[in-house]
Amino acid sequence: MDFSRIPPVRLKGLARYASAATVYKIARMPEDKRTAVLLAFVKAYEVLALDDALDMLDLLISDIAGKAKKIGQKERLRTLKDLDRSALTLASVCSLILDEETDNEELREAIYSLCSKKLLEKSIETINSLVRPADDKFYDEMVDQYGRVRRFLPQLFKHIEFKSAPAGQQTLEALNYLVKHGFSKKQFLENPPSDVISNPWKRLVIDKDERIDRRAYILCFLDKLQDSLRRRDVYVENSDRWGDPRAKLLQPEEWKTHKAQVCRSLGHSADAKEVIDSLAEQLDSAYKRVAANFDDNDAVRVDSSGKNPSLTITQLDKTEEPESLLKLREHVASLLPKVDLTELLLEIHAHTGFADEFYHVSEANARAENLTVSICAVLLAEACNIGLEPFIKPNVPALTRHRLSWVKQNYLRAETLTQANARLVDYQATLQLAQNWGGGEVASADGMRFVTPVKTLNAGPNRKYFGSNKGITWYNFLSDQYSGFHGIVIPGTLRDSMFVLEGLLEQQTGLKPMEIMTDTAGASDLVFGLFWLLGYQFSPRLADAGESVFWRIDKEADYGVLNELARGCSNPNKIERDWDDMLRVAGSLKLGTVQASELIRSLLKSDRPSSLAQAIIEAGKINKTIYLLNYVDDEDYRRRILNQLNRGEARHAVARVARVARAICHGQRGEIRKRYREGQEDQLGALGLVTNAVILWNTIYMQVSLDHLKNQGYPVRDEDVAHLSPLPIGHVNMLGQYSFTLSERVSNGGLRPLNEEDD
Repeated sequence: MDFSRIPPVRLKGLARYASAATVYKIARMPEDKRTAVLLAFVKAYEVLALDDALDMLDLLISDIAGKAKKIGQKERLRTLKDLDRSALTLASVCSLILDEETDNEELREAIYSLCSKKLLEKSIETINSLVRPADDKFYDEMVDQYGRVRRFLPQLFKHIEFKSAPAGQQTLEALNYLVKHGFSKKQFLENPPSDVISNPWKRLVIDKDERIDRRAYILCFLDKLQDSLRRRDVYVENSDRWGDPRAKLLQPEEWKTHKAQVCRSLGHSADAKEVIDSLAEQLDSAYKRVAANFDDNDAVRVDSSGKNPSLTITQLDKTEEPESLLKLREHVASLLPKVDLTELLLEIHAHTGFADEFYHVSEANARAENLTVSICAVLLAEACNIGLEPFIKPNVPALTRHRLSWVKQNYLRAETLTQANARLVDYQATLQLAQNWGGGEVASADGMRFVTPVKTLNAGPNRKYFGSNKGITWYNFLSDQYSGFHGIVIPGTLRDSMFVLEGLLEQQTGLKPMEIMTDTAGASDLVFGLFWLLGYQFSPRLADAGESVFWRIDKEADYGVLNELARGCSNPNKIERDWDDMLRVAGSLKLGTVQASELIRSLLKSDRPSSLAQAIIEAGKINKTIYLLNYVDDEDYRRRILNQLNRGEARHAVARVARVARAICHGQRGEIRKRYREGQEDQLGALGLVTNAVILWNTIYMQVSLDHLKNQGYPVRDEDVAHLSPLPIGHVNMLGQYSFTLSERVSNGGLRPLNEEDD
């Protein structure tokens, strides 16, 4: 059936309603509605099941490679003594050969007197059996695990239809061959496609008689299939997460319609030469400016001691906070009223009405009595990671077990959480104090790690963050007004650079951030190119900025002291050749037809990037160099990046003073125990919403406290106000009794009296 005319959000909503509704509710529906709801459910969950199956395949191949490496390393440790003994024997023989005093005619006799012929042959045999090639990746041990894949591969290839882009054609040919001939009981295969056999695999797949070993070939193919799937050279048409991102780009007819509008909105000319000339002028100007200021820049010097010259950048000194700021911070903190987290959430609703954004999954308009209390209780149960039990009060209709379970099932989901969070972010942007911190044009992205001790497909290993367990990353986007405007759940610790753009393109608040700051992990030439293409400024904190390659366009240009640094020469002809396709990619991202992470996956090809990817990377090299030149030339710019990143890290921190997000998510040791991606996204969405509510409440009362101090004649300096932070939470009670009662004044939008005990 053709579902292309049905909005995906509507289809997903119907499917979610079907999964939440009881059999009896569905049976009582009119026939047309019942058919539509059940059909949407089947369609949505067919895609979900397909995605999960492919996720499982990817995880299994990774697990086979991981276990093979462990087995290989363990075996290597066990045989090291034998290898050392044989190597020492051969070393003593070689030293005798190199001894010029030994006569050549007597050499063989001297060797056998030192080491018998039999011992020498045994040593050579031992070394040949134990030594591994330089490019060895423990493929022998992978082949030994053939039994793990033999059971399911025939069914997988039978029921899932794979397709390929031109770059994946060889992989698809090998797959089709295996479907027909690969799962017989014969030890050797007859004439399988050999293009998928990489050099490290050849010694295992092809024996001395030029025969193809079936088990080794299948494991070699799986290694290639995983690589092709991750790049989307091979894809599954009906899959959401493993589909073809190229098919989601604006098609030629659509692109003709939208081209002029896209060029206008991005600020790019349709003429590639104009764009390249502008880039060349910006790069040349930046080089000359930095060269002219270089002698006066004490924080930077050229280090020529290594193989290639590099820049040495002095770390920024910690800024000493003035006494006036310390005292103002202390006075403001002492004035903030003490409040329970439950009451804080209800009070923020009284100011913003954010709970009204939660509507029933069936889109019914009727609302139960005191629904706001139930919604706030469910939000806190998810955000605090403590479940519904502490909030259940049988004698309060809004807090009974049945009511809370019903609200959680029917009201808490990604779209309602996103809309409610947008209300908080937009309200924060109207406050004068928040405007003193920033205008919303600057943002930062930072990951918060959570261990997931339950079995889940949507988790990955990383010993640094998760120990022996697996975990997920909540990649959170923070504005310069301290509000979190978007969050993405990432399995394990995938490359942050794949998700940086999504926070800007998919966020649904009134903020318009144009510059985003990340840690070093988010930086790559491809990401720099895409940011420039979309009209954003990418400003990562680079730990190794001095080691980065500085690119130039004009080979003959004289940049003085920077000449030896500008050793890379960019080729803008690649940009000119693919400029129209680059604009089409930017338009597709801007109009939301394709996700940034999907596109970046397909473009990131380590060994043979496509022509389009090369063009974007070439633009990224130029823009990265312009950024690096500004970065090394301007200490205030470096400090601004550091300060914005510190805001995000402080929001997540578990430091000496417990900060907001970690302090809120205190239950079950801060571990996420939801098994499915949707549940994890909903829980961390609730955490982001409650965190923003706390920050908004602090901002409101800090503003009132500052006004109070001014009325009392206290000297409040604007530069001190700009350095205050709404993150301290010592006055917010996260634990104990959960009471959802407000005074009439506060519930009607009024404010609590300040804490003036120490005034």
